[in-house]
Amino acid sequence: MSARNGAAASVRDEQDVRGSARRRNAPERLLDLAVRRASRADEHVAELRRSNPALSPAELVALLEKRYLRRASRLGGAVGATAAVPGVGTVTALGLTTVQTVAFLSASANHVMGLASIHGVRVEDVERRRTLLLAALLGEDGAEAISGQLGLGTLYWTKAAITKLPLGTVRAVNKAITHRLLRWGAARGGALALGRLAPFGVGAVIGYAGTRAMAKNVIEGTQALFGPAPATFAEA
Repeated sequence: MSARNGAAASVRDEQDVRGSARRRNAPERLLDLAVRRASRADEHVAELRRSNPALSPAELVALLEKRYLRRASRLGGAVGATAAVPGVGTVTALGLTTVQTVAFLSASANHVMGLASIHGVRVEDVERRRTLLLAALLGEDGAEAISGQLGLGTLYWTKAAITKLPLGTVRAVNKAITHRLLRWGAARGGALALGRLAPFGVGAVIGYAGTRAMAKNVIEGTQALFGPAPATFAEA
């Protein structure tokens, strides 16, 4: 391919990405915002390793899970406490659910990308990061759902496939799994009531226990995605 043709192809790819972003619905835009905010997950993992040089990969994974659970629980507790205030509390909490949703998705994305870093899975583009986040949000069913979409039968498909798939395939998978996530959440009412009070509506009174349960579901999803912690760290 000539330099001119290569440049033209790059321009077309960039226009396609921008056009796709404009066509996305609210839940998809929230997911993209979350994964973009997780762009420094590698740096965070590196900082933790410098601060805790004696930790093994398994111990670092456990530390990330503990911190993620604590943060998610606090997000739910804050909104639940606001909703409990008579009168203005419920109204204020309704407004907070969108903020809470973004914060929960961002915390989840940071957790997922941090684990990807520990496992040596380098994912730079938004679409592939969104695939990982979607799968994690679906819990243990996420890896199986995406493997089914791709026709993969291997355990822990992420390490082998996520960085090698064509971008068009990744987008098609993301669209299908996003719809599945919306249906999955709607069927569970207060657990992850997507599309109620806000896109991916977490619910004004879900509280501490509810978001903690959601975070545990994400942790189960990442375990299905990546498998056991590696014996050694994957160096960049």
